[in-house]
Amino acid sequence: LLLAQLCAENALVSIRLSRQMPPVGDNTTVCQQGGRDLATTLAVRPTPNPNFLRVEARVEDNNTPLLSLSTVVGRY
Repeated sequence: LLLAQLCAENALVSIRLSRQMPPVGDNTTVCQQGGRDLATTLAVRPTPNPNFLRVEARVEDNNTPLLSLSTVVGRY
């Protein structure tokens, strides 16, 4: 679970560091941690307030869900 948490947190931090609103939708990438390839999906969804988006990072190992973290990002 620690490796999955690193992948999810890194994905959410990268969105914050980009200082841009991510596009709405799903995007899956491979996160390599500890010699393992973990699928990390970022699911970006609108909120009732157009200045904010909800972002969920889901991490899977061979289609087995391991962890899900979510946050809200706003316009910069």
